[in-house]
Amino acid sequence: MTSLLDPSPLDADLRATAAEFTRREVVPHLDDWEAAGLVPRGLHVAAARQGLLGISFPEAVGGQGGDLADVVAVTEGMLAEGASSGLLAALFTGGIALPHLAAHGSADLVDRFVRPTLAGEAIGSLAITEPDGGSDVAHLRTRARRVPGPGGDEYVVDGAKTYITSAVRADFLTVAVRTGGPGAGGVSLLVVETDRPGVTVTGPLPKMGWHCSDTGEVALDGVRVPVGHLIGEEGGGFAQIGEQFVTERIVLAVHGYGIAARALALAAAWCRDRETFGRPLTGRQVVRHRLVEMHRRVEVARTYVHHVVAEHRAAGPADQPRVVADACLAKQTAVECAAYVTDAAVQLHGGAGYVRGEVERHYRDARLLGIGGGSTEVLADLAAGLLGYGGAR
Repeated sequence: MTSLLDPSPLDADLRATAAEFTRREVVPHLDDWEAAGLVPRGLHVAAARQGLLGISFPEAVGGQGGDLADVVAVTEGMLAEGASSGLLAALFTGGIALPHLAAHGSADLVDRFVRPTLAGEAIGSLAITEPDGGSDVAHLRTRARRVPGPGGDEYVVDGAKTYITSAVRADFLTVAVRTGGPGAGGVSLLVVETDRPGVTVTGPLPKMGWHCSDTGEVALDGVRVPVGHLIGEEGGGFAQIGEQFVTERIVLAVHGYGIAARALALAAAWCRDRETFGRPLTGRQVVRHRLVEMHRRVEVARTYVHHVVAEHRAAGPADQPRVVADACLAKQTAVECAAYVTDAAVQLHGGAGYVRGEVERHYRDARLLGIGGGSTEVLADLAAGLLGYGGAR
């Protein structure tokens, strides 16, 4: 894969390392993990030892000191060798559970939760979405009340979360709660261990795709959490969540064009080798033109996402609205690419594409990308406001 990011030797090394890790540690077992609905904890340890698990986190908190471009390189390398979107979501769940902790958490929280997770010894999960809330984070209902406790003040947490990635395996949750009044200003983030009394996790939920990513529901019933588990300041949760949305959306965009590129490669190989009526499928103009269109869409999506990554790296505070808008639109472009290309790959494989296998898996996995990290419709309205066309901001 070529890149517009002027990749350093480290970027090339990362992509190659991620690809080799996937061939060795992931591909031989992925079908079994898909059937089980879970990724084994040992894979987290292996990824940490390979230097992949904390690639974008500062060395000061146990990471490798990279940035978003390095995450893109790792993701591209893994998908190119046959990793699935769901596998990446499960393995790199710390990428959404930890950034708030790493940036705003106390030294104690970093030592207890961030470092062990980046070492592959613990699994964290981000719990924001609620059964009746969806993308409307500012109006979440899970409540955390501050009360006296035997060892100092505590929060008592009551509420429910749903569609939570890695909840079934998680040792702790980064939970969005309401500590104040209505609206965004009343939202805070708390760390809640899943073995605390009152925490119930149900799952994995049966899903169309992302089968090896354990998605669960979380019930919080009178869960008592020390005040020291607050991440940053009370009322700062909404801003902390917003800080990380650009990264999450870009990563999902890479999932989109990454699985599309892999599906294209599989389809092209199939069409070269498959003979019908005495000649290869690539001997037919309609097939060649379909492959070219698939290629075009992958390159457009990849180029756009790489541009936004470069923009994100160079942006100052005044540039943030534009970066947020571009990330929304880049994700939409990659989502549309994934939908078209994976559908075309199934079609070109014919009956073989409809049988359970890698092409069919990418087709199913692609469907979630326009929902996760903010639905396409919500992000389009957000972009409209940021670009001055009216709409939500």
